[in-house]
Parts: sequence; structure tokens; C-alpha cells
Amino acid sequence: MAESGTAGPGTAGQGALLAAPAPAEREVTGTGVTLPVARVLLDTPVPHLDRPFDYLVPPELDVAAGVGTRVTVRFGGQEMHGWVWERATTTTHPGRLTALRRVVSDLPVLPEEARRLVDAVAVRAAGTRSDVIRLAVPARHATTERSERDKPAPETPSWTVPETGPQGWGAYEGGTALLAALAEGGAPRAAWSALPERKGLVRGWVPLVAEAAAATLAAGRGVLVVVATTEQAEAVAAALSAELEGEPVVALAAEHGPARRYRSFLRLLLGHARVAVGTRAAAFAPVPDLGLMVLWDDGDDRLDERHAPYVHSRTVLALRSGLEGAGLLLAGYSRSVEAQSYVEAGWAGELRAPRALVRRALPRVEVPGEIELEVEGPSGRARIPSLAHRALREALADGPVLVQVPRGGYAPVVACARCRTPARCPACSGPLSMDREGRVTCRWCGRLVGAFTCATCGNRALRMLSVGSARTAEELGRAFPGVPVVVSGARESHGVIDEVDDSPRLVVATPGAEPTALGGYRAALLLDGAAMSARPELGAVSEAMRRWSNAVVLVQPGARVILLGGPEPTAAQALIRWDQPGLARRELAERAELHLPPAWRTARLDGPRRAVEALLAEAAGAGLEVLGPVEAPATRGQAPRTGEVRALVRAPVSRGRELAALLRVRARERSARREEAVRIELDPTVLW
Repeated sequence: MAESGTAGPGTAGQGALLAAPAPAEREVTGTGVTLPVARVLLDTPVPHLDRPFDYLVPPELDVAAGVGTRVTVRFGGQEMHGWVWERATTTTHPGRLTALRRVVSDLPVLPEEARRLVDAVAVRAAGTRSDVIRLAVPARHATTERSERDKPAPETPSWTVPETGPQGWGAYEGGTALLAALAEGGAPRAAWSALPERKGLVRGWVPLVAEAAAATLAAGRGVLVVVATTEQAEAVAAALSAELEGEPVVALAAEHGPARRYRSFLRLLLGHARVAVGTRAAAFAPVPDLGLMVLWDDGDDRLDERHAPYVHSRTVLALRSGLEGAGLLLAGYSRSVEAQSYVEAGWAGELRAPRALVRRALPRVEVPGEIELEVEGPSGRARIPSLAHRALREALADGPVLVQVPRGGYAPVVACARCRTPARCPACSGPLSMDREGRVTCRWCGRLVGAFTCATCGNRALRMLSVGSARTAEELGRAFPGVPVVVSGARESHGVIDEVDDSPRLVVATPGAEPTALGGYRAALLLDGAAMSARPELGAVSEAMRRWSNAVVLVQPGARVILLGGPEPTAAQALIRWDQPGLARRELAERAELHLPPAWRTARLDGPRRAVEALLAEAAGAGLEVLGPVEAPATRGQAPRTGEVRALVRAPVSRGRELAALLRVRARERSARREEAVRIELDPTVLW
């Protein structure tokens, strides 16, 4: 072992070794093994240990300890897991090498493509490779591994390039060329503005992905589809299995549990399946000879990894596209600013339907202005004005109507009744909410707040600042007596409803929890537009557009969709025109002026003041932009952190690698010196 079995994770002074010249290599001979040195990457998140350590391969483990296998080694006086990153004949360690202890499994779960992707993601995110591997490789399940390895590879059908018609990829400009490129083994990349399925007009996105998958399979290559939730993954996998009859399709999701997840992983690794559908970690799935990747609704924040190295599935797939020469479709009813940045840079093309087809496939979106609302008299200033009530009444005569509400619950935001200061939890500083019975609880930690006292004015009374889905359903039930009202949302006792029939009813749902309606909704109200689009947060406008768009496509073509509540004007106009790419283009230009991601690479630093200030000083010395530090905000579910600060470091895209490299090296040095750690997140969705 290169550190002679004496150093451990907390050894001081190794930071100086990071910049030291590498010792001379020497041949390792006389072992009876062709490649006697195993370079092992330790399974530890400690930054300064994120490098291979040399171990001796004993003859009895020569065959089993292949590159990409998991092994156990002796390190710093303790037994640790690791990965064989490379086999070699030389070492830079001057002393005797320690031998590998054992091979956990001789199955190479980290093939060459996976190791290159792990390296690229760690470099991009200024993280450690072990953190990336934790996402890429599920935990081993020995019983499942034994059963899967004994199974013969199933026979898969041979595929020909499907003929697409005017309702298939031919409905999109460039769609036919996309299929041709995939069939020829090419790697087309595009941002796809999909349309909802309309019988006799255009096919839905899943059948079109099946067509693209068939073209990819015809070229002998594999397919990967990534979606936001486990329910979506299972539904899409089932639909692709039906469309690609005879072709094995596996679903990958952390919620499936260790055995099922590892079984799906092994089926791909062993070449027993070529098509995979999964959630965000499936972006690393070992699909054999990958030819096409599809990321659906890439603006969904559930595709953003919450743990180190805090990488988005979009970033992983983009890196993988370049490394493996695979095609990539960033698809959705809306367009994220990040996807638009790929288009603007010329790295990806666009797939859009002609305007005439868009008008025929979608409902009519209305945003009442001040004049229309003034005509309604006093009711025009109400949350649901009389013109919306009339639209609902007319549509209910024919079938169900959708009402989208930004927040769930009864009164999700409450404030002091006197000074209007938002009420916060005394334990964790989280926002307080009120239920139908008047009970006040914290939305972060769930504590029941018995007696509220305003920290600003000392008042004890509360008032509602916003209305949730439960209160909205209660109000609509009184306004439309005799009409069934259904509430769908994660905070409801019955949870999210998947679908409703075509009988007249009011369906009140939070964004993402809208059930589908048989035949489509006859109308829709999008309430509290300002609550989603005018928030002082990065990406609020594009996120509002994404949520509105996903609701609009559930409504029948030609029906009415009314957007209320003072939405951000630019976003409202883009929704009326159904021009999500135009809004993303405008947002990207504004972010370029403000030096914000994705136009600029940005790193958010959280940690003790002295540690953060030291990093800021070095970044400023390198000519990078620094902002802060400021006091760190409270984290969801945790008490305010005393003594911790937050800061930003920004760099042009051309210097993005330099920014990531600087932060990664400094994290290693601080770790080696056992100094206070700084949490580093590159290109975060939340800046402050």
C-alpha cells in the first residue's frame, strides 16, 4: 500500500503532499502476477483520500480482483472498502506494498465507461469520487447477484427503423432527421418542446420515445430514460415494454429497495437488458453501448441530487453524452434555462412543432387584465373573480374542471395580525401554517406551536397570508353547491390522485399533483400566479412556467385556461403564446448580465466564517468574483446555525474548470490539515 499502512483519514501534514512532486515509479516483480499492483480508490468521502492507493495483488486474487471490482483493504489500522481503479506493474511507493485483504465480488460493477463518468462528475462538481460512486452503484445484494449471474442472457428481438408519420416525429421540425441519426448510430442532442397526446393529431411523448428507442436499438445500442419520480418511472417502463414488445425494459429507483434495485442494475451490467427507465440516480445506469438518453421535464427539482456532490441529472447525462457518444433529448412541455443554454451554445439543437399544430393541440390561455377585472366590479378584486366563476359553471356542464393552487394545506403561510411579519417557528425558524381547526404547526419540523408571540411587535394573534388547496376547495364547495370537489396533493390524507373520470367535478390540486381526466379537463383555473412567478428566487419565473405548462396540457384543445393572481407579466405572455423557449432565452440573457448560472459558473460556500473567508480571499486573488459572506440562513428542519456564513464565488463559463479545480484542491488541503470543512455546491438552484 502506498502509505505503508501507517497513515489514516486524520493524518496531519498530507496537504503538503498534494502539491509535492510524484516519487519515481518502480517495477513490482517476482509475485507471479502479470499486473501485480492494484490502484484502489477508497470508499470514503474524506477529500484528501480521494486518490488511488497502491496495493499488492496476491496470486489467489489475481483473477477476481479485476478493474472495477469492490475489495477490502487495510488502511490506517482499519479495514476499509474500496474499488480497483486500475491494475499496473509499477508503483511510486518506495516500501513494501500491503496486499489486498479480499475481493467482495469479482463482478466489475464499475466498467471503464462508469469510471470515466465518475471522474468527470467529480471534477465538474468539485466533489469526491466516492460520493459519485454512491449514486452510481447501488448497494450489493449477494443473493440477488448469485441468482442473476446464473441466468442466461435473454434473446432480444432485432429491430428496424420505424416509419414515423405526421402524428409521430414527423410532427416536429427535425424529428425525422433525429430518427435517421439514431438509426445510423449517431449522437444527436436536442431540447424537445413536446406536445400532449391528441388523437388524430399528434402522439404523446412516451410513444415517440419508443419510436426513438426502436431506431436506437436497430443500430445495436441501448436506451436510458430518466424521470423525476418512482411512479413515473414504473409507468413509463410499462408503456415502453408495451410499445417495444419483446425487448426487456428495467426500472431503476431507490424506492424499490436493495434487492430489486440491484437486480435491475445487474441486468443492465450483464447485458440482459438494453432499455432502462429510472429516477435521478439512474443517470449512471450501466446501459450497454448507450446510444440514446432522454430526460423528461428536466426543470423538476426532484432531479437535483440533495447530497454531495449535489449534481443534477441533466449535468450527468450531458457529460455522459460527450464521453460515450450517445444522443440526448432534454424533453418537456416547458423549457428550462439550462437546456436553453445548451441550445444557445450550439451544443444541442431544437425540436419544436409548427405554430399551426401548437394552436390546434392546446387550449386557449387567458390572463385577465385590469380592464377586464374592473368591468366585474368589486368581485374583480377577489381571488376568484366572477368571470372565473362563470367560466367554471359553463365548463362544469360538460365535465371536470381543474383548479391549480400553488400551496397545499389550509393556510400554508400565516403572519402576525398586527405587523404582518411572517410567523416563524421558535425552535427551527421554519414557516408556520394553520389547519382547518386553527392549530398552528411548523412546516419544517412539524412542531405544534401552542402560543405564538410575534418577535417584532409582541402581538399574539395570527392571520392568513396565503390560501392553500384545502381552503380553496372549501370556498369552491360553498360557491358551487351540489358539485363534487376533489383535492389532490401530497399533504392530503388520501395523497395524490392519479386520474378522474369525465363526470362534472372540481379538482383542486397543487402543482405536480394534478390527476389526468378522461377526455381532458373542460377548463382550468391557475390561481395565485404571483405566488409562483414573482418570488424573489433564482428560477422562479421558469419554474412557474413549467408548473403552469404541465397543467395546461391536461385541458382539452380549444378549452379555456384562466391564469389569475397577478402573475409575472413576461411569463404570462409567454404562456399565452406557448413560447417557453422564448421565455428561457430571455431568462438566460438576464442571467448573463447578472453573472448567474447557467450563464456563469457559480459556487455556493457554507461553513465557519474564517474558513469561508480564506477561500474567498484565494478566489479573489485568482481573479474570480466573490459575494459575501453573509449569515447562513436556517436550513429546513434544523435550528439556525450560529457562526456559519454563506458566500458565492462566480466565474465565466470559460473559467468554470478553473473554479471547480481550485475549490476541489482547497477542500483536499483543508481535509488533510484537519481544518474546518466548507460545504461546496456548484451551480446551485438556491443562491441565498
